[in-house]
Amino acid sequence: MRSLSKKAVADKLMEVRAGLRHAFAVQPETQPLSIEDVQLLERIAETIVTRGMAAPATMFLESMGPMNFLGSQALHFITPIIDCAFNVKEVEQIARLLERRDTVTRLIAILEAKSAPKGATAQ
Repeated sequence: MRSLSKKAVADKLMEVRAGLRHAFAVQPETQPLSIEDVQLLERIAETIVTRGMAAPATMFLESMGPMNFLGSQALHFITPIIDCAFNVKEVEQIARLLERRDTVTRLIAILEAKSAPKGATAQ
């Protein structure tokens, strides 16, 4: 049987700490979205604006923004259930987007841009 020296225990503890240091890290907001991600957000915003729900959707997104990560985890959980009604690839893409903290603010900006009157001037 191998005896555990203080150095071996200390080394193992440092290895575990190094592994856990970034265990719950999320993607930084500085990484740009892919073209497919932006296109999906544009399609979602266009659908919301077409149905006349831009204002309620913006209010909902702003109030639920801090919980976007929980929403992404819920989507990952129910993906097997909703695969018969929705495109699984898009549901997984939305869940992955919701894991980023800046996605909700980007979607709100796209909604506001699409729902603004066409002749409005920027201030």
